[in-house]
Amino acid sequence: MLSEINVVPYIDVMLVLLVIFMITAPLLTQGVKVNLPAASAKPLDIKPDETPVILTVSADGRYFLNIGAHPEQSISAQLVVATVTAVLKLKPGTHVIVRGDRDARYDSVLRGMTLLQAAGAPSVGLETNPNNPPRVEIKGKA
Repeated sequence: MLSEINVVPYIDVMLVLLVIFMITAPLLTQGVKVNLPAASAKPLDIKPDETPVILTVSADGRYFLNIGAHPEQSISAQLVVATVTAVLKLKPGTHVIVRGDRDARYDSVLRGMTLLQAAGAPSVGLETNPNNPPRVEIKGKA
């Protein structure tokens, strides 16, 4: 008597689950709510299948990364550098973006940018709110 296990149905189920996870994973991206400054800037050319690394700087100066097991928990500066370094080694062309809260201190956002550069990011973009860009008035002699 010869007993064998037919694995073809299991492979089919695995492939269906893989497709479901590939479709739902980008939809489950969670983030920290920040009040972005408004600006009229040209958007980055990010392909739909790419996930950029986003460092969020909250109003109180805490850092959050959109990658990892808990994107809603703040992380230390050392962990920012270690995590982004690992991601950039795995995928060298990954876009790196800073989302700084409008009320965050300038030095907190700047420190976040230097952490990303220390992690090996060749360039860092700044995310803004494209709705209601600020009106700039220049006063002086005409």
